[in-house]
Amino acid sequence: MDAALGPPAAMADHGDDLTPMMTQYVELCERYDDALVLFQMGDFYEAFCEAAEVVSRELEVALTQREDSTGTYPMAGVPIRSAASSVETLLDAGYRVAVAEQVEDAEEATGVVDRAVTRVVTPGTVVEDELLAPGSANYVACLASATGEGEGTYAVAVVDVSTGEFRVTSADSREGIRDELDRFAPKEAVLAPEFDGDFDLDCMVTPHDPDAFEVEAARERLESVASRPEAVVENDAELRAAGALLAYAAHTQTADGALDHVTRLTRDDPRDRLELDATALRSLGVFENPSGSDDHTLLDVLDETSCALGRRTLVRWLRRPLRDRERIEARLDAVAELTHASLVREELRDLLRDVYDIERLVGTVSRRRANARDLRALKATLDVVPKIRETLSETDSALLADSRADLDGLDDVRGLIGRAIREEPPTEITEGGVIARGFDDDLDELRTNAREGREWVEGLEERERERTGIDSLSVGHNEVHGFYIEVTNPNLDAVPEEYTRRQTLKNSERFYTPELKRREDEILGASERADAREHRLFREVREEVAGETERLQALADTLAALDTLATLAHVAVENRYTRPELDHDGVAIRDGRHPVVERGTEFVPNDVDLREERFAVITGPNMSGKSTYMRQVALIQLLAQVGSFVPASEAKLPVVDRIFTRIGASDDIAGGESTFMREMTELTAVLHDATRDSLVLLDEVGRGTSTTDGEAIARAVTEFIHDEVGATTLFATHYHDLARLGDELDGVRTLHFAVEGDPDAGDGTGSDGVTFLHTVAEGSASASYGIEVARLAGVPESVVERSRDLVARETGSSEPATDETDEPGEEQRSAGDESEAGDEAAIPPEAVAELRELRVAELTPVEALVRLDTLKRRFDDQDN
Repeated sequence: MDAALGPPAAMADHGDDLTPMMTQYVELCERYDDALVLFQMGDFYEAFCEAAEVVSRELEVALTQREDSTGTYPMAGVPIRSAASSVETLLDAGYRVAVAEQVEDAEEATGVVDRAVTRVVTPGTVVEDELLAPGSANYVACLASATGEGEGTYAVAVVDVSTGEFRVTSADSREGIRDELDRFAPKEAVLAPEFDGDFDLDCMVTPHDPDAFEVEAARERLESVASRPEAVVENDAELRAAGALLAYAAHTQTADGALDHVTRLTRDDPRDRLELDATALRSLGVFENPSGSDDHTLLDVLDETSCALGRRTLVRWLRRPLRDRERIEARLDAVAELTHASLVREELRDLLRDVYDIERLVGTVSRRRANARDLRALKATLDVVPKIRETLSETDSALLADSRADLDGLDDVRGLIGRAIREEPPTEITEGGVIARGFDDDLDELRTNAREGREWVEGLEERERERTGIDSLSVGHNEVHGFYIEVTNPNLDAVPEEYTRRQTLKNSERFYTPELKRREDEILGASERADAREHRLFREVREEVAGETERLQALADTLAALDTLATLAHVAVENRYTRPELDHDGVAIRDGRHPVVERGTEFVPNDVDLREERFAVITGPNMSGKSTYMRQVALIQLLAQVGSFVPASEAKLPVVDRIFTRIGASDDIAGGESTFMREMTELTAVLHDATRDSLVLLDEVGRGTSTTDGEAIARAVTEFIHDEVGATTLFATHYHDLARLGDELDGVRTLHFAVEGDPDAGDGTGSDGVTFLHTVAEGSASASYGIEVARLAGVPESVVERSRDLVARETGSSEPATDETDEPGEEQRSAGDESEAGDEAAIPPEAVAELRELRVAELTPVEALVRLDTLKRRFDDQDN
C-alpha cells in the first residue's frame, strides 16, 4: 500500500480524541485504504497529513495546515469546481481517488455534516465526460481461472462503466487470455487472487475482495444482468471474472442505481471472429504506428465517423473482425448500397452528426447525475431518428432494412422530455427554470404567485412616492432583511404611521408595511415551494427516462452501426476501394495497395496470387517494399472481414481464422529475452496455433543468429508450414537459398522486388545508380543491395567503399564488388566469420536428414537453440 493511503498515522494516534469531522475523515480512509480520499469541506475537496503532501506535490498546490484541539496537521485541497482536472492528474500519477461528499445540507445538519464516498475514481471506472476520450471505450478488466488455482480455463471480463458495455470471453492458456486482455486494451485490471503478481500488465492492477470471486457470489451478482448467468457464460472462469468485475464496478460507483445501465452481458466467442493478438495489431499498425502514435494508422484512415457512437463501434469491429461469411456479406451489401446511393449516404452522415453520445448519456441518467441539458441532448438525438428512418426508406440491403426497422424513436420519452424540460435550461437543477411552463399546474400556479408578488413589489416604489410625496423613497431587498422601503433621514417626518421600522442606517431608515410583509411571505413561500416542486418533478422525469435504458441502448447500437457502415462506404468512395469476393481457397489480389502508406506517398500497386501455391518466399533488398507488401495483404484481409471494401481493383479472399505476424525485431529486456529469443517465442506461437485457415506473415526469420543457424531455421519453418500447417503464408527473407524451395515444394512460389540500375553508376548522392521499383515479380532477387541501401540512407562514402572492398575480398573478386554474388545466399556471410567463408564443406547428408526430421513447432525456444547448437558443434568438429 502507498504510504500516502490508508488512515493518517498522526491522526490515528489520537483515536477517540479527534474532532467529529476528523473522525469522519479517518474512518473513510480506513474503509477506502487503497485510495486517496478527497474530503469535501464547503467548496473544496481537502486531504490531510501524508495524503495532503501527495496532493500538494502532484497538483502543485500550496500545503497549508489545519489546527484543532488534538494538534496541527498538513492540509491541501482543490476547489470543487475544478476537481475534474485535479482527479485526472492524480489518476495519471497512479492513484485511485475516493471522493467523499457532504450528503446532507449543512444548514439542516445537527452537529457535524455527514459525508460519504460517492464514487471511487480509477482509470478504468471513470465516468466524468471531462476525463473520457470521446468516441473511445474505457475498459476495466477482470481475470480469473476456472479452478481458482491459476490452471485450466482462463477468462477475462471487461466493462465500460461510462456506457454499460459488458463482455466476457475465455481461453485455454495463459498466453491466450493475455492476448484477449491485450486486445481490449483496458485502462485497469482486477486480478483474481490466484494471479497475484503473475501478470505484468501495461495498466493499473487493482486488488479486490477475494470473496467476490467465489462462484456462488459471482452467480448471484450476475443475476442482475442475466436471470440465468449459465445461459450466457460458458464456464466457471467466465462466471467468476464477470461476477467479480460487476462487484468491483459497483464498489467504485457507490450511488444507488449507478450500474442500472449495465443491463446485458455479451459473451465473445473466439470462434466467431478473426483473431488478432496484440502483436498483430501493433505490427499491422491498426491502432498505433511503430512509434506508438495513433497517427498514420488504419483507424486513422477509416475514422470518418459522424458521431462518438460510430467511432467506438468502428474500433470494436476492427478489434473483432467477423468469421461468419453471412454476417460479413450482410455488411458488404450495406456498404455497397451506400457507395452507390451517394445522396442517401451523405444525408445519413449529415443527420448522424446531430446524434449525441447517448450511450454515455444513458449511463449518466442511470447514475442519477444527468442534468436538464443532458435530457435535452437526449431529446435532440431522438428528434433525428424519424429523419434517419425516412432517409433509409428506399434502401434494399437486409442490414439497412433491419436497421430502419430497429430505429425506435422512443416517442414517449421524446415527448416527455419535450413537455417537461425547457429548451435552454440552466446547468444546475437547483437553480430553477428547468421545468417547462404547462407541464405541471401546481408549479405554474406557484410561479404565477411568485411572479405576481414581484410585479406588485416592482410597482410599490412609484405608488408610495406618489402617496407619501417622498421623492427619494426606494424599495429594495436583501437576503437578511427581505423586502424594505427606504427613506432618507431628512424625509422621516413624512413617513406614514403604518410603516414599521425594520433597520436603521447612518443616513436613512428602512421600513415595511403589513401588505409588503404579506407579499414577501407569499413570494418567498411560493418560490421555495416552486423550487422544491421543480426539483422533485425533474427527478421524476429523469427516473422515467432511466426506466427506458434498454430501449435507448438498443437505439444507440443501431445508430452506431449505421454510422460505421456509412463511414466505410464514404472511405471506399474517397479512396477507390472495391468490394472483396469471399469464399475462395487462397488469396488473389489485383493492384493491391497499403491503405495507410498510400495516403502519404505515390504508391505502386502490386498483385498477389496464393491460390494454387499458398506459400510465397519473397526476396529483395531492404527499402524495396517487402514488409509493406505483406502488411497490405493482411490489412486487405482484415478489412474484408470487418465488412469493408478494400484498396485493390480486385480481391478474391478466403475467410481466415487468424492473422499471425512475425515482423520486425524487438527486445524484451525486462523479461530477459534477446531479440532472437523474442523472435523464436513469437515463431513458436505461430507454428503451434496456425491452421490451414490462417494467414501468416513472416519477416526475416532467423536473422538474429549466425547465417548457418538462421538459414536452417528459416528452411525448417517453411517446410513445416508447407507440410504440416498449410496456412496461406508470406515469408520475406534475405536467405536467397530459400528461393530454391519454389522448385522443391509444390505449394511454394518465389517472388522478388525488382531493382533497376547499376549500384556503381551512382554519384554517392542517391540520384543515380540503383532504383527500387517497388514492384513484385516472379523468381528470386539476384542480390540484397544492402550496401546500396546504406548509400541511399546517407552513410559516408568512405564507409560505403570500404564495405564494397570487404565484400569483394570475401567473394574472391579482383574488382570492387557490387552487392551481387555468384552464389545465392553469399551476401549473408560476414567477412569475419571464418566458418562461413571460403570453401565451406557441404552440410553432411545425415545432418540434412536430421534437420528435415526436426519438428520445430514442438520444441520450446530453448530446446530449439540447444539442438541447433549441437548441430553447429558437430559441423565445427568435422571442419577441424
